[in-house]
Parts: sequence; C-alpha cells; structure tokens
Amino acid sequence: VQLQASGGGLVQAGGSLRLSCAASGYTDSIIIMGWYRQAPGKQRELVATFTTGGSTQYADSVKGRSSISRDIAKSTIDLQMNSLKFEDTAVYYCKARSRTTSYWGQGTQVTVSS
Repeated sequence: VQLQASGGGLVQAGGSLRLSCAASGYTDSIIIMGWYRQAPGKQRELVATFTTGGSTQYADSVKGRSSISRDIAKSTIDLQMNSLKFEDTAVYYCKARSRTTSYWGQGTQVTVSS
C-alpha cells in the first residue's frame, strides 16, 4: 500500500485547511485510515481515524473543529480542519493499517500563523 498526502500549507489562525490522502496498491487489505501529526520536539500523535466499519475517532485537541471523511471505493481519506490554532502547526501524516501492517505516507506540513 502506498499513500499520497496533499493539502498542507500556511494558513492564518482561525482559518481552515483540508488534507487529502489517496491509497494505492493492495487497498482491499486496509481496515483503518487516519491522520497523525508531529510537532517539532514532540511525539507523533493521533489526530483522527476512520475505520472500514465507519467508526471515527478524534483527538480531544481537534474534536469539534475537525471532520474526517473516507471514500472506501476510491481509497481516499480527507481531514477538514477548521478554526485552526497555532498549536495545530505540525507535519501531518496519513496512515493506513491492515490486520498485519501499518503504512505511512510522506508528511505534509501545516503551519498556522498567529
């Protein structure tokens, strides 16, 4: 499975951003896709996930101002982030997981200016 992420950039605080990730390869094996992020000097953390069964999970820090969506047929996953804060600045990574393996996409930088 290969993951291609896009949509990062520079945005002002309070603004919005949409990240997209497209999976290719043996996508039938994927049971969950999601977004993680890593800020400078911090560990990588979960932002939001979406299972094949339709369940979603959000980090408390983005809950209420972010929405994850997934098109299983197209093997894509999008993350809409609103009311962005300076602390949302990080490299965002797309992740897909099968029953046995985790796959990571290249990171996309999100920078929120105050």
